[in-house]
Amino acid sequence: MRELKLSLNQTQKVRLQSALQELQDLSSKVNSSATVTVADTIPVNHEDGVLKGHGTSELNNEVVATLCGVVERVNKLVYVRALRARYKPEIGDIIVGRVIEIAPKRWRLEINFSQYAVLMLSSMNLPDGIQRRRTVVDELNMRSIFEESDVVCAEVRGFQHDGSLHLQARSQKYGKLERGQLLTVPPYLVKRRKQHFHHLENYNVDLILGCNGFIWVGEQIEPRENDMMDIHDDKSTESGKTNSKLVTLEEQERVFTPLETRQHICRIANAVRVLSLLGFTLSVEVILSTVEASLSIDVKDMLGAEFYVQTAEREVQRRKTLTKKKG
Repeated sequence: MRELKLSLNQTQKVRLQSALQELQDLSSKVNSSATVTVADTIPVNHEDGVLKGHGTSELNNEVVATLCGVVERVNKLVYVRALRARYKPEIGDIIVGRVIEIAPKRWRLEINFSQYAVLMLSSMNLPDGIQRRRTVVDELNMRSIFEESDVVCAEVRGFQHDGSLHLQARSQKYGKLERGQLLTVPPYLVKRRKQHFHHLENYNVDLILGCNGFIWVGEQIEPRENDMMDIHDDKSTESGKTNSKLVTLEEQERVFTPLETRQHICRIANAVRVLSLLGFTLSVEVILSTVEASLSIDVKDMLGAEFYVQTAEREVQRRKTLTKKKG
């Protein structure tokens, strides 16, 4: 669990410590893997042919940990999975990033990795939706697609020979994200799953759990090709000029997010903040459960000490129920 810095009264401290201790006990019963620190001995029962993987070393005929983390075993391979480490990309990962620079034929993105990622102009769909070769005009209009500080969703394409990480956005589900909040959580709290895009119909909100620890909570928007072409055409004709045209009423309605939807976005974002601070693995089921439990209180009260304690207690009950079902 991550270190909590909350103003808890004595009763809340006792309740929270009790809940966290129960969660730790349940975790040790369910998982055979153990938490280790540097120089801890990893029991291998003197098996023959044990393979020492990442985060392990041999000392005095014993396997010891060289990292703080959780011991993982895959057949005879023993390694230590470090917690709170920076994101380690894998091909096919769904990530959320922020544009930091526009370079020739590419955008550079911050994705919580040891170096910036690259999204090539040739590796994404253009706003007009037509598959064609990129021209000099397309390169000149790159800023009309993404500009600095824009939030973008993409997929990890792979590593290049120079070590740079390349992304791609060749589908309508990828691209620029607007009208929402970008949250940053430790990457190890987001497990790789088959589905990272979630459309929460009851709240009219899109939730994207980026494998890199960047989470997007925003208004549910269905892109329309005609609108995208109009926007592209307008920006193309106005490149290099100050945009001083008056916004029509229709355009205002198109970019306006209803108050109820904004409240839903804030509520879901606060649920992610609470779960992240408690160190719980983030899944859409756990996030929605936390949101539903918060409907009886104001959005701002979700960040209060009492709600943190209640969330930890609910997680204890949820895991006990899962343990009973498996048993």
